[in-house]
Amino acid sequence: MNDLVKKYNVPVPRYTSYPTVPFWNDTIDLNKWKSEIKNCSPEGGISIYIHLPFCETLCTYCGCNKKITKNHSVEEEYINIVLKEWQLYLDIWNKKPLIKEIHLGGGTPTFFSPKNLKKLIESILSSSEIHSSHEFSIEGHPNNTTVSHLETLYNLGFKRISYGVQDNDPEVQKIINRIQPVANVQKATDNARKAGFTSVNFDLIYGLPRQNKERIIKTVEQSIAMRPDRIAFYSYAHVPWTSRGQRLFDETDLPSADEKLELYKVSKELFIKNGYYDIGMDHFALPHDDLYIAQQQGRLHRNFMGYTTNQTKTMIGLGVSAISDTGSAFAQNEKKLQNYISAVENNVIPVVKGYFLSQEDLHFKKYILDLICKGETTIEPVSVEMVEKYSLPALAELIKDGLVQHTDSNIKILPEGKNFIRNICSCFDLYLLKKDFDNQNLFSKAI
Repeated sequence: MNDLVKKYNVPVPRYTSYPTVPFWNDTIDLNKWKSEIKNCSPEGGISIYIHLPFCETLCTYCGCNKKITKNHSVEEEYINIVLKEWQLYLDIWNKKPLIKEIHLGGGTPTFFSPKNLKKLIESILSSSEIHSSHEFSIEGHPNNTTVSHLETLYNLGFKRISYGVQDNDPEVQKIINRIQPVANVQKATDNARKAGFTSVNFDLIYGLPRQNKERIIKTVEQSIAMRPDRIAFYSYAHVPWTSRGQRLFDETDLPSADEKLELYKVSKELFIKNGYYDIGMDHFALPHDDLYIAQQQGRLHRNFMGYTTNQTKTMIGLGVSAISDTGSAFAQNEKKLQNYISAVENNVIPVVKGYFLSQEDLHFKKYILDLICKGETTIEPVSVEMVEKYSLPALAELIKDGLVQHTDSNIKILPEGKNFIRNICSCFDLYLLKKDFDNQNLFSKAI
């Protein structure tokens, strides 16, 4: 295994989209994007992702788009701008959208007061129809998610919350500047269940500075004892060239690739031993959870919000840096807060980059999604020539190493290959395979 780790620990994308963001165009035809939105049939069901970027303190491991401030007067102005952006989309449709999914991400969504979150959600829902099996979710910080937050959100239809736990060890927490006692996580979890939330997720990260086997085992055991319905177990992505906070600690504190894989494997064993099922490449769920049920029924989907049970064709991203996806096109909002605000104030949809997919893109997007969500895919006749030219040569070593099985038109990930899903998906990334470029400073390493 150590030899395989060394061989495949190279920079590759995480495949929350295809094509991946670095290959999108740096500009986007706004009229073409508006036309794409107009034709997306919002009455058939859409998802909404709302990016709430504010945090009171900087977590040094974080690669998200965030704004650090303790000034809560920014809340109301930002929510008003997001609602104005939403109105710009409503004006294009001129019909009420059917909302199947809302996710509040960040940043720290619970930075916002319950009152302001209520204003945001009520305004969106009042202009929409709500699907009978909708799923509304929020990311919460264990230190500042209050009973009032939870009760307010539950009354608005939220049933799922994801807490950013990351690691419980005091030394690890200190170096990543995220101090949150285990008692706070327990309290936040108990409060969510008392409020009526039916799914509690913990985000945990392996590969953080100063993490070792003993420490991560303790974190995992403490987390399992609280019985979250889901656990997202993410590989720490070290990308200091884009996330300045990651330059604040010594890289020698990071575990090696071999050590990092061991952290994953020992944790995975504990999850499975305690009744959790392996979902895709970085999630675990108890058998009653919708994510596990969706996987068993072949309904699992993956997008910029991670694994999801709702396969809406259209996802509208609201807020600074948010990404929208119509199934055949992507668009990303302004990344700088003031630029985002200025665009919306001038009644301009604030997208600045994106990509319109070709038929070939759509086929290879499907292959990658199949591999990530189902562990196998079937090559369609229309793609055979490109797969034989690019994908099969790229897969050759993975097949030889017993990580992938190729039979006729079927590509299947073998048990040992689950540790290298990103590498396997990259064999169907024509943009990565065709382009001659240095990807060292584009993607985090596979392990």
